[in-house]
Amino acid sequence: MPESNLLNHLIDALCCMPGIGKKSAQRIAYHLLQRDRQGARNLASALTEAMDEINHCQRCRNFSETDICSLCSGNKRDRSLLCIVENPPDVYAIEESDYRGLYFVLMGRLSPLDGIGPNDLGLDDLRQLLDGGEVQEVIIATNATVEGEATAHFISEMVHKHGLRATRIAHGVPMGGELEYVDSSTISHAIAGRREI
Repeated sequence: MPESNLLNHLIDALCCMPGIGKKSAQRIAYHLLQRDRQGARNLASALTEAMDEINHCQRCRNFSETDICSLCSGNKRDRSLLCIVENPPDVYAIEESDYRGLYFVLMGRLSPLDGIGPNDLGLDDLRQLLDGGEVQEVIIATNATVEGEATAHFISEMVHKHGLRATRIAHGVPMGGELEYVDSSTISHAIAGRREI
């Protein structure tokens, strides 16, 4: 039986999600239509509401339903520390630690091959934050990729021009990791970032 135009449209729409190809989208569409129409309606409603109501915090650029997110407006945060991350999920990962400073979310990383330059990362907004006088240390927590390292280097130069301290999160052997299974690049970072005990 040929698929309907509406079904094809649903399958094509589902393909916009990362990791969802045509076959996966088809399985999801059939599942929702056959077994969980109410779940599909809830999903559609949640997606519509999120797309209409979630924007970016005007200070840190993280996703927020308000102009200033709850992290930036909280009075228990250390405003002298600013952690720079690539994407919103990185904020939530760092929040699981002891860190209680503020954030700046780049929404990407420098990638000339993909056409992503400094202007695409909101670095003018970052300059304004650094000029504000509250920030004393910038912790650069970009990923340990070629693009992440290039982004970290570019931002550290900008931070130093403002006369502020720039630090980089440590990269190395994970807790519970065994050296024989760790790649040489990670071991090199771990040795370079060693500290007194």
